[in-house]
Amino acid sequence: MNNEYLNKAINEARIGMNNQDGGPFGAVIIKDGKIIGAGHNQVLARNDPTAHAEVMAIRDACSNLKTHDLSGAIIYSTSEPCPMCLSAIIWSNIKEVYFGTNRIQVGKIGFRDDKIYEYFENNKKDLLKVQEIKSKECEDLLKDYDNKLY
Repeated sequence: MNNEYLNKAINEARIGMNNQDGGPFGAVIIKDGKIIGAGHNQVLARNDPTAHAEVMAIRDACSNLKTHDLSGAIIYSTSEPCPMCLSAIIWSNIKEVYFGTNRIQVGKIGFRDDKIYEYFENNKKDLLKVQEIKSKECEDLLKDYDNKLY
């Protein structure tokens, strides 16, 4: 862990806060000792609920490296990644995450990360209805992709 990188994430968060882009969150992605991506929460600025700091940093890093695969990279975030961001981190092949505050602290200032984690941990059906619809056509999409018929 490197506090210098966490401080850079904090600076990103302050940029976003000062611009009123969104919540108090920032992130940087490091690879081979260099910052390859940075981002802050831009949910309000972009009217995009997916524009979280970690996602913005991943987008920046992928754009800079011209790849979707961030294997070997490390992410520093000002707060514990929400489930969406954690999923994006996993999908991008980042294997190390360091953060400065946790979901309980974030919940105390009005963010719902803990509710989403609770949904996954306790299968809280009152938050969101999720149901599978059997579909041969959807299954065929997977087969076509697997067989490279696209």
